Amino acid sequence: MRRLAAVLSVIVLAIAMASPASAADRLIATFTLNGTQGKFVVSNPGASAISGWSIEFDLPAGVTVSNAQNATTSQSGTHVTLTPAFYIDTVRANGNTEPYSPTFTLSAAAQPGGCTIDGARCDGTGDPAPPPAPLTAPLTATYSANGTQAKFVVKNNSGTALNGWSITFELPAGVTASAAQNGTLSQTGRQVTLNPAFYNTTVAAHGSTEPYSPAFTLSSAAQATNCRVNDVRCDGSADSPPGAPGNLRAPVKTTTTVSLAWDASTPGSLPVTGYQVYNGAALVTTATGTTTTVTGLAPNTGYSFTVQAKDRKGNLSAANGALAVRTNNPADDTQPPTTPTNLRSTGTTSSAVALAWNASTDDKGVAGYDVYVGGALTTTVAGTTATVSGLSPSTAYTFQVRARDLYDNTSAPSNAVTASTGDIVGSGYARVGYFVQWGIYGRQYFVRNLDTTGAAAKLTHLNYAFANIDPVNLTCLNGVTKGTTANPQDPSQGDGSGDADADYGRPMSAAQSVDGVADTGWEALRGNFNQLRKLKAKYPNLKVLISIGGWTYSKYFSDVAATDASRRKFVSSCIDMYIKGNLPVYNSAGGVGSAGGIFDGIDLDWEWPGSDGHPGNHVSPNDKANNTLLIAEFRRQLDALTTETGKRYQLTAFTPADPAKIAAGWDLPQVAKSLDIFNIQGYDFHGAGSDNSWEPGRTGHQGNLYADADDPYSFHFSVENAVNSYLQAGVNPRKLTIGLAYYGRGWQGVADGGRSGEWQAAGGAAPGQFAEEAGTRGYSNLVSGVPGCTVRHDEQAVATYCFTGNGGQWWSFDDAWSIGRKTAWLKSKGLLGAMIWEMSGDTGSLTTALDAGLK
Repeated sequence: MRRLAAVLSVIVLAIAMASPASAADRLIATFTLNGTQGKFVVSNPGASAISGWSIEFDLPAGVTVSNAQNATTSQSGTHVTLTPAFYIDTVRANGNTEPYSPTFTLSAAAQPGGCTIDGARCDGTGDPAPPPAPLTAPLTATYSANGTQAKFVVKNNSGTALNGWSITFELPAGVTASAAQNGTLSQTGRQVTLNPAFYNTTVAAHGSTEPYSPAFTLSSAAQATNCRVNDVRCDGSADSPPGAPGNLRAPVKTTTTVSLAWDASTPGSLPVTGYQVYNGAALVTTATGTTTTVTGLAPNTGYSFTVQAKDRKGNLSAANGALAVRTNNPADDTQPPTTPTNLRSTGTTSSAVALAWNASTDDKGVAGYDVYVGGALTTTVAGTTATVSGLSPSTAYTFQVRARDLYDNTSAPSNAVTASTGDIVGSGYARVGYFVQWGIYGRQYFVRNLDTTGAAAKLTHLNYAFANIDPVNLTCLNGVTKGTTANPQDPSQGDGSGDADADYGRPMSAAQSVDGVADTGWEALRGNFNQLRKLKAKYPNLKVLISIGGWTYSKYFSDVAATDASRRKFVSSCIDMYIKGNLPVYNSAGGVGSAGGIFDGIDLDWEWPGSDGHPGNHVSPNDKANNTLLIAEFRRQLDALTTETGKRYQLTAFTPADPAKIAAGWDLPQVAKSLDIFNIQGYDFHGAGSDNSWEPGRTGHQGNLYADADDPYSFHFSVENAVNSYLQAGVNPRKLTIGLAYYGRGWQGVADGGRSGEWQAAGGAAPGQFAEEAGTRGYSNLVSGVPGCTVRHDEQAVATYCFTGNGGQWWSFDDAWSIGRKTAWLKSKGLLGAMIWEMSGDTGSLTTALDAGLK
């Protein structure tokens, strides 16, 4: 063993010192056969070490190769490819591969034919192999298959160890990949993503993933195509750019605009994602299709246009031939077109309105039509129809159209038409449930429980709580597992905290898994996120959103909202991490695209802009304006992503019940232009708090529907009063949900007072479900865990409470009775639905009552 270690050390040193082969360098491969045992000795007669080689040869029909040593082999029909192990991948000058030359077993004694090494004859005769294509990345991946058993060997061509890689490739239609070893697989249609196991995620300098290269089984023998490792071609060569667009032409021109059209480019290595249009050397506009209109030009002026195609990675094609165009002279025509008539809405969705109108006429020709929304130009079209997209759900918009002729004379505006976008949930009602990240611990509430209790089938939205804000970089934070401090009054309680382990690092057992299949521990996505992916597969209509902030994680919202640059940076980071799914690598999990497709949008839980919240929260007098701008930036960037993916992403927020907090931080009419749903706080009106810092001395309803006539406080909280603040500000009721409490707020040492403890003196927070959460119990724990707590209903306030007797405990919560009354009320007000904090409190009865009430 010592001699082998010494030899391997020499080999590794030779690899580190090796220089790339030149075009004139030649390797020679000599084959010997002993019975059915074949062997290739590879020699380098040159003066420089040569790295990176492989041998290809043919065998007679029916003869197969197996049991390779010091190399790997793949066979397709009679053709065999032999790839060396990393320790003989470099052959030193005037040396050979002995004593570690590749050997293998043949099914029958046979001589190989057509032998080549690096594309040249194995005996060294004939023309030398052409130089390899230059590498654009240090990692390359080689695919091999033997029947339905496939494998990728990842090689590091650099002198530095590299950490983190993934491979994407395509299989023929109908072929699936499964049973991965030394890695994990995910497949959507033909596209397959292969991620490493934790032990081969790092590839040593000049090394490879052997002998632990990822392997998998195909449903039928097939070749992998469009292979990329870390988004670079697997053979390391540069991407070929798209072909130049053809047939550039100008179908329409006016005094200030030129409409251009061209033939689509032929894709290179990557799909074409758009086109860049130039006037001379200046970029003037971009387009996703093969037409565009260049605006803002000078009248009666000559221009020279060219177009280049762009692929997904920004590689540009050659430019097409320049097209010379002169804009029209406005003096040649001063007569405007006739006015468009019969403007009408022909259809709506939750984010778009389709329009149509009768055509205008003009003596020189109509160039197009300008479509206005609320008096602002929003789009220009050539025909008599248009679809205005990027609109907010449940919102009324007023449209008009003007015709424009070839000399930019515009008609009078058409008739105005008002149309409203549809609801985010259609004609039914939203049921928004919060799932808490930490519920898998003491509560033992897993994503699977949403399925087994029947809740997932009844919800429209599931908000995953919570993502944090990086206190240093002011970006979305994940990839860390760091708990909060024990003191709820600690101003830095949530700084840098997160639970990547619960999110996507922790393997789930079969009993904790939605589909009953346990994690192996090697997947790139585990934990709650993987279970959310499985839940969505079972309930494809369920929308899952990531909730950012919450009571403990809202400290830095004011900072990220403070400037245009900070807003753009923060929003971009959150979309990249959660919507695109580019999670930080944590404990071998995560990585590029690992959580892609799980989250359908973002829920913002800033508690509270412009107001006090958790101790230590940053607050600015500019929070109200900046909150509006931050929400608008989320909407802008999500809509921009929609243009790439074709999928609309939802944007919601948890918003306050307190009119003072609304006034301090929420410009409701402006925010409503961006938000899909306001999830209005409908609970926590009163409570003792886990540290008796809130209202420990008096009981009170925490979620009453109506103001209680017996409420002794100066301001009477109620769900109705909270909702009225939004309706009076002009927010469409079909953007509003009311919060329901699947937990109770409790006091102890409560006097009867002749009112069964309502609004009576108390001695602080009652014992909680968990030691660190005094004054709080989940509904199912409350009804089973507080003996003798007699349930009562306040008919006037519509509030449920229970009381154990004089000097005992008093709890305020929602039950099936109050949920039934509240759902009837919200339906009478035309509201969108209800929101739940949070799902672990219920074993199924409350969500069943909610579902029944909203039918």
